[in-house]
Amino acid sequence: MAENPRIIAGRYEVGSLIGRGGMADVYEGVDTRLGRVVAIKVLKADLANDPNFESRFREEAQASARMAHPTIVRVYDAGEELSTDGNGNPVRRPYIVMEYVRGTLLRDLLHNRRLTQQEAVDYTTGVLTALEFSHRAGVIHRDIKAANIMIAENGQVKVMDFGIARAISEGSSTQAHTSGIVGTAQYFSPEQARGEQVDARTDLYSTGVLLYEMLAGRPPFKGETAVSVAYQHVSEAVTPPSVHNPAISQAMDAVVLRALAKDRNDRFQTAEEFRDGLLAAAQSNGNRTVEVAPIVAAPVAPAAPTEQIDPFDAFEAMLREASGEATGGIETVAVQHEPEVVVADPILPIDSALSPAPAEPRIEHVGLNSHEPRRSAADTELLNTQTNPFASLGVDLGRATTDTERARRAPQMSNRQTGLLWGAGSGLIVVVFGLIIWLFTLGPINIHIEPTASGVAVADVVNQPYQSGYDALIAQKLLVIKTYETSDTVAAETIIRTDPAAGVRVSDNTTITVYVSSGKNMVKMPNLVGMSEEEATAALQIAKLTLGTITPANSASLKAGTIISTDPMVNVSIAEGSIVNLISSNGKVMVPDVTNLDISEAKNKLTAVDVGLTVSVDTIDVCSTTLGTIVQSQSISPGLTAQRSAIVLYVECLP
Repeated sequence: MAENPRIIAGRYEVGSLIGRGGMADVYEGVDTRLGRVVAIKVLKADLANDPNFESRFREEAQASARMAHPTIVRVYDAGEELSTDGNGNPVRRPYIVMEYVRGTLLRDLLHNRRLTQQEAVDYTTGVLTALEFSHRAGVIHRDIKAANIMIAENGQVKVMDFGIARAISEGSSTQAHTSGIVGTAQYFSPEQARGEQVDARTDLYSTGVLLYEMLAGRPPFKGETAVSVAYQHVSEAVTPPSVHNPAISQAMDAVVLRALAKDRNDRFQTAEEFRDGLLAAAQSNGNRTVEVAPIVAAPVAPAAPTEQIDPFDAFEAMLREASGEATGGIETVAVQHEPEVVVADPILPIDSALSPAPAEPRIEHVGLNSHEPRRSAADTELLNTQTNPFASLGVDLGRATTDTERARRAPQMSNRQTGLLWGAGSGLIVVVFGLIIWLFTLGPINIHIEPTASGVAVADVVNQPYQSGYDALIAQKLLVIKTYETSDTVAAETIIRTDPAAGVRVSDNTTITVYVSSGKNMVKMPNLVGMSEEEATAALQIAKLTLGTITPANSASLKAGTIISTDPMVNVSIAEGSIVNLISSNGKVMVPDVTNLDISEAKNKLTAVDVGLTVSVDTIDVCSTTLGTIVQSQSISPGLTAQRSAIVLYVECLP
């Protein structure tokens, strides 16, 4: 460290610069209070112009700090560094103190070499595990990209900058205008590119882009400008990664294409589902099945929705990204290697920029004169098909003739030819008129034209056991992805539906998503012990469970009407609607018979946990001599009595 080190917040010693991005500088530092190495990310001063930013930034940093998971870079602290500029004006620079990770940015790995499929699967699995954890905590990343993924020296995946993008996009009215879109265009989801609200599935789309990039060695979409790339995310079909890397299996293609579905409802719906599908595809070794294991997990906590983004703000965000300025995503601890892009026509709203102009269909006529190329038989057939809707039925209406040809040919016709044409035309009219009359005399005629069928109709496997349906679809040379859904009516391991549905014609190797019942939705048995019967009944309703019987039982400690135990026991997973039986305290205890017992033994029995009486010793008669040790009688007869009662044991007087 320097002789006069820079100190932030009185405890963080700032060391050498280890990274620089469009929004922040990153330094290696030391937490002098705890004696540990940290990474200190100092954001640019203009991010703190709005007075609300610091509080929002701190709240989001604290939310991220609570996400303690091995796949997430920890956030230790956040605040503002106060300093002065060259003119003596006060400057506030937001900072965050993070876990220092020794490793390599995934972006740099991608720039240096082609990753293996196993590496791609391992790194994506780590990212999805981090997202599973964050989404359950209600935190959406919004900027998943290779520059935000660290690969530690031990191979551990570390995802950075959770929650920071949201603080920037929502915490400042100044930055809201320049951060209309949070993220990087190469990894944009369609909803991000359109400036719509985002949710957890937005992170899954960006992870799909990252997986594609690792498998194919290139992103799914390329363009000279950020706008052109974003437009492709909205409207262009994704080329399977196997086109760029033949080693990629069809099963892996299916997983990637589902992750990159334009409609978020068609994607994997949770990080767990995505991870299970990915691992199944990796283990299939090119087979035609991708099975997803059952998902039994706590529901993902809903993340707070973002405000609707103005299209002009969204476009301006792309402009800032193109010029190297902040877009709301957090740059990482290495210099950005992505090429600079320039966006033309900055006054065009992004909605217009992303809306393709309709192309008018145009058929070029190919003439047969000496100045035009001769048309081949195939060209003639194609043109006839384009201009003749009945060509597929074998009816040839003749080649289209241009106005120029008609004008050129008209003078060459003799009067005799003209007469013949008129005669032929009149005859044709008579024939057609006669056919119409004949058809009317026959009555209604049903005409059915069976188009040429292609592909295979998806088998109807609904309500079949999964294995039977799987075998039927595989026999049709189709890919199968198994996804579980809870169902109150369909038995477990039975097929609920398929997508595409039964009867739809598809080509070979099309991915069929088979939705299989996992049975009723499972819930954990809540802890009702210590609640009153009324409280326990309400808790069961909230948990969507059914109250069964309430059985009274003795209790030395719980007052009458308090739950002693439940059947099933606490934390056991049971189906929604299951019956729960309760054991409730009757406020009584069972008093044992302790007569003829030694006084010490009698006391032990009466003060035991399940009895809990207060014991005192007395004599039957007034005794001036030594008390005996054998119980002659007891003040409360054996049997039920109120809990915490006082009992007197009587002994004899010794001579």
